[in-house]
Amino acid sequence: VIYILAGMILVKTKVLNSETLDPISRFVIKMALPVMIFVNIIDGVERDTLFHSLSILVIAAVFYICTFIISLGMTKIFHLGIYQAMFLFGNVGFMGIPIITSIFPQNGILYVSVFTVIDQFMLWTMGVKLTTPCGKGKFDPRKLVNPATVAIFAALFLVVTGIKIPQLLDTGLQKIGATASPLAMIYVGGVFACIDIRRYIKELSLYGIVLVKMLLIPVIMYGVLNLFPISEEIHLTMALIAGMPAMTSVVMMANSAGSDGDYALGGVFVTTICSIVTLPFICWLLQYIL
Repeated sequence: VIYILAGMILVKTKVLNSETLDPISRFVIKMALPVMIFVNIIDGVERDTLFHSLSILVIAAVFYICTFIISLGMTKIFHLGIYQAMFLFGNVGFMGIPIITSIFPQNGILYVSVFTVIDQFMLWTMGVKLTTPCGKGKFDPRKLVNPATVAIFAALFLVVTGIKIPQLLDTGLQKIGATASPLAMIYVGGVFACIDIRRYIKELSLYGIVLVKMLLIPVIMYGVLNLFPISEEIHLTMALIAGMPAMTSVVMMANSAGSDGDYALGGVFVTTICSIVTLPFICWLLQYIL
């Protein structure tokens, strides 16, 4: 919340604007976030833990299949094409990683990174289709090769092989990666300051995402996972990932494809603000009640 407010203040005081926010986004996506993923995996993940986490791939695939089916019904109710993309893809990179790693400092980044393998595949296949005006976007397999996926596979390779990087390089990369979370949230706050907030606060369709995706689905997912012999950490991690607000990348993809980027931006705003309440509530509910 503090970082988001800082971003809003920087825009309102004209230190930043819509043009200067773009380089911040590119730096986070292209360098800071991949570096944070890479360093946290190689420094905090053991080989045995990695093999025990492969079940997350199956969980992620089933999660997207089920969420896609639910999103079809939600889209028919509200008759908005971009709505399905906002419902499907949560802000795993900008919010999921810092939140999960703060709850589970040792293994959290591994769980999120394994989930991201499926998440990135879905984003650059189904996401491309859903963020184009008539769903006619073409999947470009080259987009699967991006800094985040390269960082994940490079780090997993080092963990499996037991190769260590020099301490000096590790320290430098840690400091670069540490900028990812604050800069990402400052960017989000700056983007919020550039839109008409009042218009989207009144948009009831966006609260459907909050109610179904950010509250009901995490609870259902947690309950279903309890039926299987999976660690409690993975249960809670997957439930929290399921409850993330709409992904900011959907806005960028919609704008570049000529779709309704403003509506997507309003969705990111409403769901992110609501997540300030829903994510702590879900975490508390799943840890201490269920």
